[in-house]
Amino acid sequence: MYKRNIQAVERLYNAILTLKSSEECALFFEDICTIQELETFAQRLEVAENLSKGKSYQEVNKITGASTATISRVGKCINYGAGGYKMVIDRLGEVE
Repeated sequence: MYKRNIQAVERLYNAILTLKSSEECALFFEDICTIQELETFAQRLEVAENLSKGKSYQEVNKITGASTATISRVGKCINYGAGGYKMVIDRLGEVE
């Protein structure tokens, strides 16, 4: 990634951190993402939540409709990634 892109991505992260409610998130993400992109992000989180509960790839596919490639990628991120999915899933559990 070029330095300019790194700065732009950091700016995006900071923009997201300014959002104060789910309503504000909905407004921002509706503008910045296509419907397909937003649905893809939501599906990946749903896949991660189900994998974290110990469900099999086949069960996750039936529940979410995600492809095996998506499920596999999310599974790799959960097992070998930066820990972002686990952090968010844990925090969502605290809120609910």
